[in-house]
Amino acid sequence: MENTITGTGTNAKRLFYGSCFALISTALSFSIRAGILKQLGEELSFNAEQLGFINSMWFLGFPISMVIGGLIYHKVGGKVIMQFAFFAHAIGIVMTIYANSYVGLLISTLLIGLGNGCTEAACNPMIADAFKGSKMSTMLNRFHMWFPGGIVIGSLLSKFMTDAEMSWQSQIWMIMIPTIIYAVFFWGQSWPKAKIKEAATIGSNLKAMLSPLFIFMIICMALTAISEFGPQQWSGLILEKSGANPMLILALVTGLMAVARFFGGSVVKQFDQTGVLLGSAVLATIGIYLFSTQTGEMAYVAAIFFALGVAYFWPNMIGFVADKIPKSGALGMSIIGAVGMFANSIFSPIIGGWIDSDVDKIANSSLNVSGKIFNEAKNIFESKENLNEAASLINVSESNLESSINNVILESGQETLGTMVLFPAILIVLFTILYFWMKSTKESSKETASA
Repeated sequence: MENTITGTGTNAKRLFYGSCFALISTALSFSIRAGILKQLGEELSFNAEQLGFINSMWFLGFPISMVIGGLIYHKVGGKVIMQFAFFAHAIGIVMTIYANSYVGLLISTLLIGLGNGCTEAACNPMIADAFKGSKMSTMLNRFHMWFPGGIVIGSLLSKFMTDAEMSWQSQIWMIMIPTIIYAVFFWGQSWPKAKIKEAATIGSNLKAMLSPLFIFMIICMALTAISEFGPQQWSGLILEKSGANPMLILALVTGLMAVARFFGGSVVKQFDQTGVLLGSAVLATIGIYLFSTQTGEMAYVAAIFFALGVAYFWPNMIGFVADKIPKSGALGMSIIGAVGMFANSIFSPIIGGWIDSDVDKIANSSLNVSGKIFNEAKNIFESKENLNEAASLINVSESNLESSINNVILESGQETLGTMVLFPAILIVLFTILYFWMKSTKESSKETASA
């Protein structure tokens, strides 16, 4: 059969479809949980700090299970890891729905995060082992297409259900649908073995991961992850403050990313992973620069450049490791992914510091108040109470309050994005080095083969 890998009895297409639904579960858990935060806080009387800690459990569980899953992948098999993923997802979903305490929600969110990390730890190496060459790149890109695709689905679903005054518990139940579907696809299936014998041993994995090329890719992965996720909290806000519809913003950026990843295999076949990564860094730099300088309709142009730039980062970084450093195995792919998640968690407070600094600078220059007082006024304004008090805090009339707050948010956000342009700009240099490094390696291999 076309969809069966010779000698393993593995139904490659069925495993791939199961992987896609597992990633949709991950995306829904991300987008729906974000959509219900307000309802959750109001119903259970949680403050913003508590909600923040609950959300952080999602990001904590993800890299932990990715690393552990990579370490044990060839020992216990991807099948067992995905069985744990289903257990973690299912129990986490049910616990979230019936949780009535802060600790209960912390544990349930951590479980869902662990399930999400297991999905990456098991499905990336499975696709790398099940398919070869350009087909592998195609399938990795199409697999990762479902994270932005799932976010669109989850965000629209959450908005519809919230507008229909449906409970947050009913929204969480929606995550169970793709979870059950992926369990059915994986049920009774055997998984492919490592294409390279050395990839199945931890010793060989670690040796490959100590190579200069892998260490170089770790540095690149940290920067690609920050370039992708760092600007997003401000890019959407800038578009919104420019008069754009938030849902249109979401559909534009994540929709373009999903479409780009669907056709990713053909792009990689044409330019190889190194060429694609270099081109992506250029587009991402242009996109973030435009976000930092433009408003109005040009902000949509910035969104297009940004989405097309970051779309190929994550799947092709993992694909590069699978293709060019195959002896690093499942562990190498998991470590690369975990580095991306850890980099975001490390840089989030740093970027937060840049934002606070820029708010303080813009508020001082335009309103002659400190960032602390400006934020106090903004919070009062957002509560829709005591608007006169908020206006007096920042020395403006009540009629100019909203525009004054929006202008500071917009200008400070663009200042921060101007700083973040450095991340993809550095990547242009690094990926140029990588391009010529791989070209030189390829030419040396040809000379050796012909000698």
